[in-house]
Parts: sequence; structure tokens; C-alpha cells
Amino acid sequence: MQSRSAHVLEFDKVLRHLAGYAVSEAGAQACLLLAPAADCDSARMRCAFFRQGQLWAERTGFSLAPFPDLSGVFRFLESPAAVLDIDALWAVRQVLAQSRELAVAIGSGNTAENWPLLAQMLERYRMPEKALSGLMRCLGEDGLLRDESSPELLLVREEIRRIHRLCTRKVKELANTYNLSHYMQDEFLTLSSDRYVLPLKANFKGRLQGIIHEYSQTGETCYFEPMFLVEINNDLQNLKRQERAEERKIFEYLTGLLRAEMEGVNACWNLLVEADVLLARCALAGAFGGIAIDFDDTRPFSLRGVKHPLLALSSADTHPVDLELLEGQNCLIISGGNAGGKTVSLKTIGLVALMAAAGLPVPAAEGSTLPCWRAVHAFIGDEQSLEGNVSTFTAQIRNLSDIWQEVGSGSLVILDEFGAGTDPAQGAALAQAVVDELMEKNVTVCVATHFPALKAYALSREGVRAASVLFDPGTKRPLYRLAYDQVGASQALDVAREHGMPDAVLRRAHNYLLLDGEDSAALIERLNALAVSREQELDDLEREKLRLKSKRDKLEARFEKERLRLFESVQAQAQDVLRDWKQGKRSHKQALKDLAAVRQRLVSEQAAAQQGQAAPVEALCAGMTVRYIPWGKKAVIEEVDARKERLKVDLNGVSLWVSCKDVAASVPPAAPKTVRRESVVAEDNVQEPAGPPMRADLRGMRADVAVAELAAVLDNALLAGTREVEVVHGRGTGALRKEVHAFLRSFAAVDAFRLAPEGRGGDGMTIVELK
Repeated sequence: MQSRSAHVLEFDKVLRHLAGYAVSEAGAQACLLLAPAADCDSARMRCAFFRQGQLWAERTGFSLAPFPDLSGVFRFLESPAAVLDIDALWAVRQVLAQSRELAVAIGSGNTAENWPLLAQMLERYRMPEKALSGLMRCLGEDGLLRDESSPELLLVREEIRRIHRLCTRKVKELANTYNLSHYMQDEFLTLSSDRYVLPLKANFKGRLQGIIHEYSQTGETCYFEPMFLVEINNDLQNLKRQERAEERKIFEYLTGLLRAEMEGVNACWNLLVEADVLLARCALAGAFGGIAIDFDDTRPFSLRGVKHPLLALSSADTHPVDLELLEGQNCLIISGGNAGGKTVSLKTIGLVALMAAAGLPVPAAEGSTLPCWRAVHAFIGDEQSLEGNVSTFTAQIRNLSDIWQEVGSGSLVILDEFGAGTDPAQGAALAQAVVDELMEKNVTVCVATHFPALKAYALSREGVRAASVLFDPGTKRPLYRLAYDQVGASQALDVAREHGMPDAVLRRAHNYLLLDGEDSAALIERLNALAVSREQELDDLEREKLRLKSKRDKLEARFEKERLRLFESVQAQAQDVLRDWKQGKRSHKQALKDLAAVRQRLVSEQAAAQQGQAAPVEALCAGMTVRYIPWGKKAVIEEVDARKERLKVDLNGVSLWVSCKDVAASVPPAAPKTVRRESVVAEDNVQEPAGPPMRADLRGMRADVAVAELAAVLDNALLAGTREVEVVHGRGTGALRKEVHAFLRSFAAVDAFRLAPEGRGGDGMTIVELK
């Protein structure tokens, strides 16, 4: 990428916006130095890093507080004799403390799964534990040196505080003895040149022996040191010198810790700067609804609902536009009237490409993709120079010639009004030739033009897609939208009329167009009106689609809520019936009758709620997919028993015999498949199950646990209206089977039980029939 192209596309303005979201001066400077990646792998890595950073910021809510720039501290420490002062040490403490908080926030989740790239960034960081521990112990939250930094400092400061208390007491005694309260400007002692003095009115001078150090600016107050404070102040000065010496020792000690772990300190600061830039990117994405775009070299660019980033940042009313090429196309030629958005569209493509390569979010809809362009070259605007004796046309040719040898496969070239400033016929021919050559080099080309010849070229040349900016047919105002596969009129006369050109001039111009036979405005205006109508219809269809989707979602949610309410109601009724039976309030036959009625209500109401109609048995065949109404599940028919009007269905691997009335043919029948039929020997007096069988797997359980589990399964079977239960107890020694059979003999709701046929488990399973 050329710096000239970045300047033309205003990439630096985007970086300035990005820097405004940084919380530190170093982070803002790092934002301004961002540049597009030099290769595709780096560009993809940057976009993936941003995606994970955005996810991390949303989930953790972490934010950085402003932190100082340590670059000056690092340069200062290059001198072996340099010792940091309290301000510099406090700045380092802030950076190290916040970098530790950042490390904890990044490591708070499953980093390997959620944001592995942030975890890799964290691996490069090594906390200087000794330096941080020393700074935290010696520096308080107020940024001052703690008394406990060293025993000597603590003793000196304790002595200084003792002297302060002594001075205060003696001054009070002096004021009371000589009745000096009405001469004192302030009630307490103050310091002047690091010595305790009394602020007295100037007319007190000469009444007591002592030293006047200075006067206030107004001359009304003098700072007076009584003789009895002189010796005490001398002691204080000695203690102050000792305090400064002890503080110097602590500063030297802490500076030594930092020098020993300078690599870790530098890494912590770099970590904060990198996180500051990352969070600034997240803030930029939030400002204009940006996303990290996908790179796909197998298809042309497709920017859905994209906005020009600078316009999106400056105004919430920016119009989104779709900018895309189809498969096999690598050139987009945009035509149409002035001020319709041609140049903005070209700049949007170029600027979005640079931002994506730099790992910045772009204001586009999800699903947008870009090829990984290795270079972006933009030729936009009037680049003439009077000083350089260069015209507009000459400047275009010179700049394109300078990069001609560099342009190759995987590049993007943007040409805005290329060939203007010279004879239109020759300029259009040159523009077509340039586009031809660039396409042969497999370069993606985006062009804005007013040349009729180039418009015809866009409609006829293979691999080129034409697009036109749209205008309102009534008001002639731009709609800031593109209509593809058509060209647009330049509308120079309409623009001139809107900006105040006299009508007489416009009429003459129109007559000249008629004389030259070049008045195609009416035809193209008609095409523009049709395109506007088509775009309006597409918008209406999209809105209707969204409305219907919203309505469907609400109905599905309402149905699910109603289904759960119905199920809970029926379940409660069934539990009431079972409870009354256990308490003896209902007879056994009456309980079974009531349970059957409850089950029938559940089946019928669920069928009505789901609007499923039972299919006639003649319409059902093996291999058909149906809906089993009681469970609300899809099933596949395996066998059809037309005489008994029942089906054998497969419900996710479970085979059941069900009534034809309980299924709805809601899914079109699939091609019949061959189903292996197993012959099962059934006694004449054995009744086939009327409902789906339940299964209790008791293998491996103790006898008491197995009996309790079996009782629960039988209760659930009664609630569900199931007539048959399969009890799997295994063969083993037969002890568990005996316990199960003994319990079944005593269970009132059991009608009969028997060992299963060999095909279904033999003596390892007991089949229970309920009344």
C-alpha cells in the first residue's frame, strides 16, 4: 500500500478517531501508528484477535483506567547511576498494578477455548513480582512513601511527629502566658523554610524576642520564630536531612529492583498499551456498529450494508449500501449523476480494505467478505499541480505509471473519473485499455465514470459488472443506493439547474444535445425509475419477511407456553387421581377410568394445539415420517397393521406400537424403505400393548433400590396411560428377578407379568401388563 493511497482514502482520519478512544497517551500514539498488515496471514490474525478481544470485553466488562507513559522512565534508567524519584516510582506502580488486574481479567475464563489469542498475548508477559511487591509495600495509595518502608525511616518520622507535638504544646503555653491570641493571624503553627513559625500581625513586631523570617504579600502578617523554637527547629532540620537520606536509600533500593526486572516491567507496559489499543478498537466498533470482516480469496468482494466509516462516525443517518461483485467478476464500473455517491462508494471499498487489513472493525453487515488484497492503489480527486506544471490528466497518468510495474495479482486499483481532463473519446478509450490490462493481471478494479463508451463497455465486457447510483424520479435527489447491471445518466443539466444555472442556458444545452443526437437521458431516466421501483419492492419484501418472522417467533413462543401450561394442568389432574386412589378415596376401576380420561384429554388437546390431523391408515406406509402427537416428536413408520389400525414407529431408536389416531402425517412421505420384520411368537391370550412401553433398567442395583425404582416407573406408566412396562433385571443368579416378581405380585395395578421372548431379552427381562 502506498502512503499516497492511504492519504487519499483518509485512513489517517480513522486512526485519529481510534486514538480518541484510547485512555493513555502511549495507547493513542500506538493507534496512530497502526498500518495494514503486510501479508494475508497477519491480516487474518489481527481480525481474529479483535473478535476474541471483543468477546472478552463484552463478557468480562473490563476497562482500563488511564495509565502513565513509561517511555521516559525507561530512557532515564539507561544511565547506571540514575535513581527514580517518588513520582516515577508511583507511575511504575500504577502500570504494574493495572497490568496484574488485566492478566487476571484475561485469565478469568477458559482462555484456551474462548480467547486463545489473548492467552497467547498473556504468555509473553512476565510479572516482575519482586519489583511490584517492593513498590506495593513502600508506596501507599496516596502516592507517598510509607513510614514502614524501612525501620530507620519510621524512627525518623516518629521523632519529627514528636517535635511537632512539642512545638504545638509550647506555642499554646506561650499564647496563654502572654495573651497573644489576638495578635495571631492563625491559631496553629505553620512552616516557613522548613522551620516552625508563628503567623503574627505585623504590629506585634518587637514585643517578643525571636526571628522574623518573612512577611506576607500584603505586609500584614509576619512569620515569627520565637527564641524557644530555634533549638527545636535546628533539631528538626537534622531530622529532615536524615529523612531525606533514608528516602534516598529506599528510592535506590526500588530502582535496583526495577533494573533487575526491567524486561518484565517493559513487558507489562507493552501489555497495557496493546490492551488499550484493543479496547479502543472495541469502542470504535460500538460507535458505528462495526464487525471484524472475513477474508475469502476464493470469491470477489461482498460488502453488505456497508457505510463509509468516516460518515458513519460523524452521522447516524448514513445510508448503507451493498457493494459486491459476482463470481467470475473482478471489475466494478459505477455510473450515474453527480453527487449520487459514486466516489463515496469507491472510497468506502478502499478504506474498508485498509481498515480490515489493519485489524480494525468496519461498519458492514455480518456475512461481508473481502479478498485479502496485498496492495491498494487509489486514484481519486483532482491531482493537478501548478507548481509542478502538471494537469489533472497528466497527474493521473503519472501516478498510475509510477505503480504500474508493482500492480499484480491480488491488488485493488480504484480509478475515479480516470481519463477525464482530455478528449472524451480518447480518454474513454484509454480507460478501457487500462481496465483490460489490469483485469488480465488478475487485479480487482473499481471505476467511477461519466464516459458513455465506458458505460457500454461495462454492460458488454465479460468479468465486468455495471452499477448505477439511483435518484428519486420525482425530485431528482440522490437516494444513495446502487442498482446493479445497468448504467446511469450523468444528469449534468439537472445538477446545473439545482445549483442555479439560468434556464436559458439549460435550454440551449438541451437543444445542442438534440442536434448531436446524444440525448439518451429519457431512456436512462426510465431505467433509473424502474430500478428505484425494483429496489423499493425489494425493501418492502425484506420488511415483510422480517415482520412475518417476528410474528412466527411470537406464535411459536405462545404455543410452547400454552403447551407447557396444558401439560402441567393434565399432569396435576393425573397426580390428583393417583393420590386419591392410594388414599382409598377412589376405587381401582374408577382411578383407571379417570386416568384414561385425562390421557385422552391430553392427546386431543395437544393434537388441537399442534393443528395436527390424524392420517387415515390407508395413507400411511412404511418409511413415512409422521408426528407422534402425545409426545410431540417425529417418528418413522416401520410397519403398518391396517386390521388393528396401529403402527410400529421408530422414535429416535425406540420402536413402539401406537394407534393410528395418535399420529399426524405432518411430513410428506419419504420413499418406502425395506424394513426387516422380526417374527415374534405371541400367545393368543396375550394382548398387544395399547400404548408405548416404558422400560426400567434395574441391572446392578441392590434389591431395595431396584424395587423403589420399579415402583416409580410403574407410577409414571399409570400417569402416561402406558399398558406395558419392560423390566430389565438381567440373568445373573436370578436373585434380583425373584425380588422383582415378588414385588409385582403385590402391586395392585399389575394385571399380569411374564418373561420376555428370547428375541427381546429372554429371562433377563420381565414384561409387565398394567390394568
